[in-house]
Amino acid sequence: MSTTPPPAQPRVPGRTRTGARKASSKPGRTRAREFALQGLYQHLVGRNEAAAIDLFTRDLSGFHKADTAHYDALLHGCIASAADLDGLIAPLLDRPLAEISPIEHAVMWIGAYEFQHCLDVPWRVVLNECIELAKEFGGTDGHKYVNGVLGGLAPRLRAAEVAADAQDTGRKPAP
Repeated sequence: MSTTPPPAQPRVPGRTRTGARKASSKPGRTRAREFALQGLYQHLVGRNEAAAIDLFTRDLSGFHKADTAHYDALLHGCIASAADLDGLIAPLLDRPLAEISPIEHAVMWIGAYEFQHCLDVPWRVVLNECIELAKEFGGTDGHKYVNGVLGGLAPRLRAAEVAADAQDTGRKPAP
């Protein structure tokens, strides 16, 4: 008995054999989010100051490919408004904020910050990018938690956009 191998998957430019995005094909804003996430992790875990984190991060390999303006906005904006961001996130959690993984915490900061301050980025893009960050850097099911929290926050922070999107797609808007 001979078994034939499964048919080869078609290659998609910018993707690996498994369908994951190749590192070299990541957009500048995606890279900015990744570097900001690393910096926010340092802030949450090590209590490092934004200036020290920024100095360290700019020397990391690949930083030159990131959208530095977006990175600056995310890192410095999230740290400066950490208490406000936590105030938005905490009511949507099923446990105390202190029990949230620092990665998921930082990803939710990024999402909440972008919902509020990066209005040129559609809410669905913010949500999807944050889910991808949580998948890549977080725990096994952390992305599901991030999705639930930020999915609940989007209608509050981007009400008109979420409602218009729901109307265009025929979906019922979230409460």
